Amino acid sequence: MNRTSPLFSRGAWGLLAACTLAAILLPILHLALPDSHPLHVSGYALGLVGKFMCYALAALALDLVWGYTGILSLGHGLFFALGAYAHGMYLMRAIGRDGSYGSALPDFMVFLDWKDYPWYWAFTDHFWYCMLLVVLVPGLVAFVFGWFAFRSRIKGVYFSIITQAMTYACMLLFFRNDTGFGGNNGFTDFRRILGHSISAPSTRIALYLATLALLVGALLLCRAIVRSKLGRVLQGVRDAEARLMFIGYDPLAFKLFVWTLSAVLCAIAGALYVPQVGIVNPSEMSPANSIEMVVWVAIGGRGTLVGPILGAFAVNGLKSWFTAAFPDLWLFALGLLFILVTLFMRHGILGTLPAIRRLLPFGRAPATREEAA
Repeated sequence: MNRTSPLFSRGAWGLLAACTLAAILLPILHLALPDSHPLHVSGYALGLVGKFMCYALAALALDLVWGYTGILSLGHGLFFALGAYAHGMYLMRAIGRDGSYGSALPDFMVFLDWKDYPWYWAFTDHFWYCMLLVVLVPGLVAFVFGWFAFRSRIKGVYFSIITQAMTYACMLLFFRNDTGFGGNNGFTDFRRILGHSISAPSTRIALYLATLALLVGALLLCRAIVRSKLGRVLQGVRDAEARLMFIGYDPLAFKLFVWTLSAVLCAIAGALYVPQVGIVNPSEMSPANSIEMVVWVAIGGRGTLVGPILGAFAVNGLKSWFTAAFPDLWLFALGLLFILVTLFMRHGILGTLPAIRRLLPFGRAPATREEAA
């Protein structure tokens, strides 16, 4: 990729702008039109799209580290959950004394006979502090883990397995009742955020628009990175790391940077997810969730930025319909979908579109004089 080549074509930019405008229009249709109107968007549908945008942001974060650097992570569910837990504790403390026990402590702490908050939850009644935790804790975990893994030259399937093992170990830790993370039930029963009712339509729309803005901002940030000299080095790490080292680059710093940035973006997605869904528990760290993120990226198109966003929406939209119609068959359908994409659409949905367009009569390039002759 040369310095002047655009990552997106003019048509792609137009489509992105149209999708963004359509996403902005949804809350307007929700508020402005009555429930009986055919164009009315229900609160459920708006919340579903907001949740999908959180998934899309997580998929974008994974694509930055896998699609452009060649580092396959099977543990991004950990970073997603850490961001969700950091924000979730603020939401728990914002309940105040309106819980079932009328205590200043969350209900799960009262039930377990806790007398005070543990040191790591100090100051979490401040929104700004919890937002710092959303960024700093997953970033620090990713940096320390990446430092030891990349310095040890762990790569490929071995790195993937270690990330999955790390996520599974943290999930078991969070399931314990004595760790202060709510055990099996996690954090739930959120009522207020920044003094506003979390169930109020205006608050739900504000969360939705914040998610949309951060998704678009993250997309533009990732595009700027992959089009820069840094992005070309990252792709060099992916395609020929030994050659990159031979010409004088040390891949360690570049890997650490993109790995940590990807973890932080995934944690931000988790922080946006928890107030819109209303619960976070250790199941968010399950290995299956991290594998699903990989499926979103693979189906949408690895190394395209837009493809993972498309894949997150497509797979989760299909999941919402499939689990309602055939709840026992979704995992089989997901596995079959992944196999079909791997066999017949190796570059994902977005990477296959140009080939499909060339097969269509109106998608072929005009013939030259020699070809016409």
